[in-house]
Amino acid sequence: MSELMKLAADARVTVRSDSAPNQEGACVVYWMQRAQRGIDNPALDVAVAAANLLGKPTVVFFAPMPYYPHANLRHYQFLTEGIPDIADSLKKRNIGFIVRRFPEHSLARFCDEVKAALVIGDENPMREPNAWRIKAAKKLRAPLWTVDADVIVPSKLLEKAQYAAHIIRPRLQAHLPKYLVAHKNAKAHVAWEKRKEVSSIRSTFFNDSKFHITQGWAIDRSVPPVPHWRGGSKEGRRLLQDFIQHKLPGYAIGRNKPERDHTSRLSPYLHFGHISPITVVLTVDKSGAPKADKEAFLNQVIVWRELSINLVRFNPDYDNFEVGEAWAHRTLAKHANDPRPITYTESQLANAETHDALWNAAQMQMVNTGWMHNYMRMYWAKKILEWTSSPSRAYRIAIKFNDKYFLDGRDPNGYAGVAWSMVGKFDRPWFERPIFGQIRYMSAASTGRKFDSKKYIEQNLQGKLL
Repeated sequence: MSELMKLAADARVTVRSDSAPNQEGACVVYWMQRAQRGIDNPALDVAVAAANLLGKPTVVFFAPMPYYPHANLRHYQFLTEGIPDIADSLKKRNIGFIVRRFPEHSLARFCDEVKAALVIGDENPMREPNAWRIKAAKKLRAPLWTVDADVIVPSKLLEKAQYAAHIIRPRLQAHLPKYLVAHKNAKAHVAWEKRKEVSSIRSTFFNDSKFHITQGWAIDRSVPPVPHWRGGSKEGRRLLQDFIQHKLPGYAIGRNKPERDHTSRLSPYLHFGHISPITVVLTVDKSGAPKADKEAFLNQVIVWRELSINLVRFNPDYDNFEVGEAWAHRTLAKHANDPRPITYTESQLANAETHDALWNAAQMQMVNTGWMHNYMRMYWAKKILEWTSSPSRAYRIAIKFNDKYFLDGRDPNGYAGVAWSMVGKFDRPWFERPIFGQIRYMSAASTGRKFDSKKYIEQNLQGKLL
């Protein structure tokens, strides 16, 4: 038991139920949600380690449901495509895998069914998933531990909100030697399939072309899947290798050239937990790419990504207008009644019906592909602020589009990006101007001169909105 307590004392682990694991229980359950992968997963590793210490098998319980906040068919399709990779990885590690779909998605009922000795979950700072974990800790008969599996440095070590990249950077760097280490991916000593009772415990999802995980669900189907993206850990690792070979050299300069696309395109895979940030960082760091390019990329995936997660963890207003800095609220209020020479309705914005071809191209890239180049995301959000009747309404529209169309929407990175662009989060006051006040301004002319905007427009204004 002392070894189990050492495991529970790790900074990645939060013990949500103080009772000790049930020695009479039959297995350890890993409740998979945010970290949807069967390898390089700290939460799964804790589950396996605990099960091995208890001499019990490990089983993963994965239960998608139709009411995940703001999720639509585009998101569910990407999630579904990752399931075979999870199954393959778990089988190699002697771990069971049970997928239950709504309405047979109850964690508590499943844990009673398999007689769980201990339940391990992954942390998620978003308000709804975190509330589910609080509720689960009260309902489960077995103790619940959660593990911070999708950050490099455990979020709770930072203790409070960090207000800028230069503030969080040294604090993260101080912890990297301890936490930026390769995953062990240990096997379960007791194979799940050797349990006599396992034959009666089945999934209610079958991954074949005739059955979709959302079948029969009342979800938003107005946003279609995007065929040139495919979810899953294998595809995430393939894109990582492709990025290192073809795009990382020259990244420091090329990352702000939307028409050239030097970006990794890993954000959807990080959002769905199909790839570990530790895996990404270690693989990039070991590559032979120029030092400046590696440092520029690692600053994004370590400093800015974990700053965004810190924002969500410590600020309950992370996805609304109130998240803005005090100076930003003052300056926007001062200019709230400034004449807006051009305004657009939400419908016009959604359909890219503006006078600005560059903005229309960015909007269509998002709607048609589920993705937008990071540099264009800043311009996109700032123009919504400029063309909408009030800052608070503009913010609601930007968040709505972010959550609806992006594959990596509904994510700390997206919320931090909108907050930086529109309400000065992690930024400073700039020269005052109408409408924007002291919010950093971007124009079509100045933005378009920094890259081949004509090519970008041509790339993304082909055809009509899907």
